[in-house]
Amino acid sequence: MTANASGPPITPAGMAALQARYHHLLSKERPEIVEIVSWAAGNGDRSENGDYLYGRKRMREIDRELSHLARRMKKLRVVNPAEQPDKARVFFGATVELADEDDARKTVTLVGDDEQDASEGRIGWNSPMAKALRGASVGDLRIVRLPSGLKEWEVMAIEYA
Repeated sequence: MTANASGPPITPAGMAALQARYHHLLSKERPEIVEIVSWAAGNGDRSENGDYLYGRKRMREIDRELSHLARRMKKLRVVNPAEQPDKARVFFGATVELADEDDARKTVTLVGDDEQDASEGRIGWNSPMAKALRGASVGDLRIVRLPSGLKEWEVMAIEYA
């Protein structure tokens, strides 16, 4: 799979995870289901054969996911945060330490939308927080519109891995 030069960004690790999922489905899960369906089909009446019906359903799910992953990987643009020329400002791949009005600290990393995980501090490139932080420097204040209302954050540190 080749990445698109102008598509949505993703980190090299994020692309590797998508590729690993694709290859796992294609080389392990799908062949196992094909084997079950073939075996179940040989058992006669398919209309009440649970293994056959479940297997066909699962195969359709796997094929849909494979198709989705293939389309997605073709559109994505791999961006290596370590190669960011301006490390003094927040861009894709930055890990940013923030402080709110009460000096509560929070660290977030701006990643591709396909690899976001708020519980791990990875926020999607198109999330409200990431959009507010884009281009910020240490000391800048940014206001983010959250479901609970507006919240102001100060950029305390910026790192690129």
